[in-house]
Amino acid sequence: MAVKYKRVIIKISGEALAGDKGMGFDQAVLSKVVDQICAVHDLGVEIGIVVGGGNFWRGRQGTEMDRATADHMGMLATVINALALQDAIERRGVPTRVQTALTITRVAEPYIARKAHSHLSKGRIVIFACGTGNPFFSTDTAVALRAAEIGAEVILLAKNVDGIYDSDPKVNPNAKKYKEIKYLDFISQELKAMDTAAVAICKENKTPILAFGLDEENSLVRAVEGEELGTWIR
Repeated sequence: MAVKYKRVIIKISGEALAGDKGMGFDQAVLSKVVDQICAVHDLGVEIGIVVGGGNFWRGRQGTEMDRATADHMGMLATVINALALQDAIERRGVPTRVQTALTITRVAEPYIARKAHSHLSKGRIVIFACGTGNPFFSTDTAVALRAAEIGAEVILLAKNVDGIYDSDPKVNPNAKKYKEIKYLDFISQELKAMDTAAVAICKENKTPILAFGLDEENSLVRAVEGEELGTWIR
């Protein structure tokens, strides 16, 4: 089946990589995620990835730590996940580059949009780490920015749930799942599936977002082939 998109950016949360363990890596989950990424790459799709760090560090974690310090620690956690993804993807024979918004040149390239474009056009998967490089901004904001900068046709928001609901489906069994929701409606309802700042950036740049369950069978492949799944924000 022909793919619908030539260039996509995938947002993978750190929590998703932890699976049921809650912290660190679940190797079975990591392997399954990487299998899907490589399958999408084999279809000829150019792939950028923004990865979170919540499986190692999330917010201040109940401490009275300075917010900027805590956010910088979270950025470093995303580098751990980016390097793990890079290693797992390259062991399958697919070339990658990690680019970081903080300068860590011993392990990764600094983020430069033109370099990212060049890598993507050469068939390399580019993994973006350290969020935007600024405290007070989440990796959701980073994926919205990177999508605009690299010209991604869609953001694939791979989550632990199969779409966007009007309330938490883990708490409310009667939560209603949306098939599609407009940017402004998402913002006005203060839904939590993605940061409102990130959705606002996507609205400004007309970047559609597809939120779906990462653990669904072949969900990434189905998404790039244009199958209807999850929830659209557009």
